[in-house]
Amino acid sequence: MRFFNTAGPVNCAKHYCLPPLQRLDLEEILNLIHQEKYFVLHAPRQTGKTSCLLALMEYLNREGIYSAVYLNVESAQAARESVSDAMHVIIGDLERRTAMYTGQTLPEKLLSSLWSVNGPFGVLAAALSEMSARIPRPLVLFIDEIDSLVGDSLISVLRQLRSGYDKRPANFPSSIVLCGVRDVRDYRIHSEREKSVITGGSAFNIKAKSLRLGNFSTEEVKQLCMQHTDETRQAFQKEALTQIWTLTCGQPWLVNALAYEVCFEMIEGKDRIRPITANMIEEAKERLIMRRETHLDQLADKLKEERVRRVIEPMLEGTLMDHEVPEDDISYLLDLGLISRGGEGLQIANLIYREVIPRQLTLTTQYNLESTVSRSFFIMSDGRLDL
Repeated sequence: MRFFNTAGPVNCAKHYCLPPLQRLDLEEILNLIHQEKYFVLHAPRQTGKTSCLLALMEYLNREGIYSAVYLNVESAQAARESVSDAMHVIIGDLERRTAMYTGQTLPEKLLSSLWSVNGPFGVLAAALSEMSARIPRPLVLFIDEIDSLVGDSLISVLRQLRSGYDKRPANFPSSIVLCGVRDVRDYRIHSEREKSVITGGSAFNIKAKSLRLGNFSTEEVKQLCMQHTDETRQAFQKEALTQIWTLTCGQPWLVNALAYEVCFEMIEGKDRIRPITANMIEEAKERLIMRRETHLDQLADKLKEERVRRVIEPMLEGTLMDHEVPEDDISYLLDLGLISRGGEGLQIANLIYREVIPRQLTLTTQYNLESTVSRSFFIMSDGRLDL
């Protein structure tokens, strides 16, 4: 039996799923690839970006015009500002994945030579040149989690990708897709090496377009849930489908999490004879919130950021218009999927977030207050101001 997926890329053989390519404007993306453009696909976390990239890679490889390679650079995040360490991780994974998807490899002796000649600030560009020259078809490279990189490591990757742009398609990837939470133009990257802030737009000024992956539509929510009904004969009442949409506004992880909770975790939902009701969906929501599932717990982490609180707190108080809030902060929250912009202006993205965020803000404020009081008491009782 398939099930609703809440962790990792979707596998339509194992999970109820919307075909990932159905969620993209495939015609537009293929046009950009045919035109040898470098572009961005971005969306909030756990909305299906990786699933779409993998499906697009498989589609291109199956069509046979291009050789497509998916690369996830998140493992290089631990290198932080160390460009050399980050490049070792990225080059190693690039080599393995290129061999996996195209059958082409770079000899170890050649890789060693590329390192000695180009160093960490040029080895990625050199490796991509070698790979592109060796692969018979134009290379299309998908780089996932690009914004997980930090500081000079991120700047170096962006600049090395830019440096080979004029050599495409014979000696550099014909098309590159950067994927992350934010649009690359919005990156403000602190360079320890240059002692300055570098914008993503300047480090990667060859970007042709930014595409955003959206939430499920009401019809897509219904389509996903009906797959469960088709396989088990367990019906979702119309009110239940409406409640899922009302609570989530189509946020993909929330939709799948509610459906999984009610159909595979709740005792009454496991009884396939019983239809799924709106009350059962409401109970599933409470259970997710009380358990502080990982996706919801990440909200608490984001609420610790000052730039997030500068927007969220006055929104909840109804005083946002009275505050001077930088547009970049608003853009940041839109990219994170915490808020949305509609006919009534800015609002919390969905009803579940509207319940979770005030609770987490209260807990965060209480923790900060207790921490401050505790620290002050220690200083006074000790009689010294030296911490």
